[in-house]
Amino acid sequence: MNFKNIGIWQTAFLGDAVLTLPLLHNLSLAFPQARLSFFVRKGLGPLFEPDPGLEVLEVDKYGRDRGPGGMLRLAARIRSAGFDLWVSPHASFRSAALAVSSGAGTRIGYDSPWFNRRAYTCTVSRRFEELDEIERILQLLKPLNIACTQSRPRLHLDPLAAENAREFWREYITGPVLGVHPGAAWATKKWSGRNYAAVIDMLHAKLGIQVMLFAGPGEEETARGIADLVRRPDLLINLSGRLDLPSLAAFLRKLDCYLCNDSGPMHLAWVQMTPVVALFGPTTRKLGFFPRGEHSTVLETDLECRPCGLHGPRACPREHHRCMQDITPERVFYALKEKLRDC
Repeated sequence: MNFKNIGIWQTAFLGDAVLTLPLLHNLSLAFPQARLSFFVRKGLGPLFEPDPGLEVLEVDKYGRDRGPGGMLRLAARIRSAGFDLWVSPHASFRSAALAVSSGAGTRIGYDSPWFNRRAYTCTVSRRFEELDEIERILQLLKPLNIACTQSRPRLHLDPLAAENAREFWREYITGPVLGVHPGAAWATKKWSGRNYAAVIDMLHAKLGIQVMLFAGPGEEETARGIADLVRRPDLLINLSGRLDLPSLAAFLRKLDCYLCNDSGPMHLAWVQMTPVVALFGPTTRKLGFFPRGEHSTVLETDLECRPCGLHGPRACPREHHRCMQDITPERVFYALKEKLRDC
């Protein structure tokens, strides 16, 4: 098989798209002359566009491409591109329908849900209980007999964003710096703002560490609440709402350590070898989305009710939220202190 035009469909969340990068890299090695088109949800495109081996296409699932009419228009655009190979780690009915619409002679997806077996010419088991998410996605290469040589996501930074980060460090950073990102897509994944503020106060008072506060769209109020609670707001570098996604990635690469919930930006940090302390509540390691590597530490509470969902529900089913509340600021501080001791 010598494919020339390959479409990769991954319109899930930020973290899912980042974890798909090893699949893209292995496809590019196996088919170096092929055009690789990476379909991602709206807003994520600029993060991946610096990769010279990719054509990145955004899908506006909740706008232009929404509903039957939007799906038909999207299907027509995809079909007109003339893909000969279509690979989809995204397992939804819409994704399966668009795979068929692609017209690609070879279409690869997971063997469940049941409709996937009709939509794809080749299916593989996701082996959800056995593998982490990167290895699950790499399963999709099996029908192509491709030997996987790269399992760590490789992220290409936007050159201007990288230079802006370097300039910011030259102007404002005087020593080790910790990044704090209190947001998450799901409410039950969030540690309390009061706890974040308590940790920041400890870092300021005991270590003299500069702290950089991040917040994405819709998270600004959470960050503002933390900034209002800290004892020395003048020592807090508050960047909430000020960075686009490529800039966030560039800033995360330069941090000495990063404190966060289970979130998409967590993956942007660990794949760049930034030391991470991540707080996990409703989700667990066995779901396969933990930050990887020796520089990553996950703090969690051992409870029999965990995990309570793939993403975590919007409210604690048991109405106590102990999975996050039992993680104390002191425990987080000492984990961070260990990461920062050699800085």
